[in-house]
Amino acid sequence: MPFFIRVIVNAVAILLISYLLPQVVTADGVMAALAAAFVLGLVNAVVRPLFVLLTLPITVVTLGAFLLVINGLLLVLVSYIVPGFHVNGFLAAVVGSVLLSAVSWILTMMVQ
Repeated sequence: MPFFIRVIVNAVAILLISYLLPQVVTADGVMAALAAAFVLGLVNAVVRPLFVLLTLPITVVTLGAFLLVINGLLLVLVSYIVPGFHVNGFLAAVVGSVLLSAVSWILTMMVQ
């Protein structure tokens, strides 16, 4: 799937989650959601592999559960970078990353 279609799918997922669960993630509009989805795609492509490699021993010991922490940290990083996109705490970032992955996966299946 091309990168820009994935960005649009992730932006729709961000808007949907921010509409249904504003206590977890908020986006101030469509442009903020698009920017957050774009930056999240870049962060997942560049920073996430480095984090996974550096925390590999912890990830192995926790049987992969530490990947949820990494995803939450990356979502918090995106909220610091993108104005208009906010995550309400670290636990909300972990929950938001799980919800974002699930909704994005469902929307991707609908698009294909």
